Amino acid sequence: ARRLFLEQGYAGTTMPAIAKLAGVSVQLVYKAFANKATLLKAVFDVSVAGDDTPVPVAERDVIAQIRAEPDAAAKISLYTGHLAQIVHRYAPLQLLARDAAGADQGAAQVWAQTRQETLTAMTYFAADLIDTGQVRRTLTADQVRDILWTYHSPEIYDLLVCERGWSATRYGSFLSDAMIGTLLDPASLASVTPHSAMD
Repeated sequence: ARRLFLEQGYAGTTMPAIAKLAGVSVQLVYKAFANKATLLKAVFDVSVAGDDTPVPVAERDVIAQIRAEPDAAAKISLYTGHLAQIVHRYAPLQLLARDAAGADQGAAQVWAQTRQETLTAMTYFAADLIDTGQVRRTLTADQVRDILWTYHSPEIYDLLVCERGWSATRYGSFLSDAMIGTLLDPASLASVTPHSAMD
C-alpha cells in the first residue's frame, strides 16, 4: 500500500491493486482495513513507529530518554535528532493525505487526524519543556505547543528537504536551533555550545 500510495497518489491507488501487489484477496484487505483511508492511516502509523508492534509511540524508549533528560535544550536536540531520522518515512504520506483532502473526505479525515495527533504530542512535549524552568516566561503553554507543532509540520520538511535538497542532518539541526532559540530563556543556554544548521 505504501508503495502504491507514493507512486500513484491517493486517488490513483485502489484496494484491488493493493491486494494484487500484496498477493492477497481484496476481501482480506477490506476485512483488515475497511476502506482506503483507514489503510492510509495504518501505513502512516507504522511509518511513524517504524514497526507494527502494538506499543504507542509515547511509550517507546526514545520518548522515555527525552523525558528523562533534565536540560531543555538537550531534550529538543534529542527530539529533533530522532525526528530527522524518521520524517522521511511518514511526511510524504501525510502530505499525500493533505493534497487529496479537497476531493476525498476519507483523506481529509486522515490529514486532520494526523495533525491533531501531532498537536496532542506537542502539548505533552511543551509541558515537559516548561517543567525544566528553562522556557521563556513570556510564552504560555499553548504558545509553546503551537510553536513546536509548527516546526514539526510536514510542510517545513517538504520545503527544505524535498524542494531545497537539504540533508536530514541539516534539517534536524535547523529545527533544533530554531526551537531552542525561539522557546528557551537565553540565560538557560549560557553553558550550551550552539550548533549551526549550516554544519
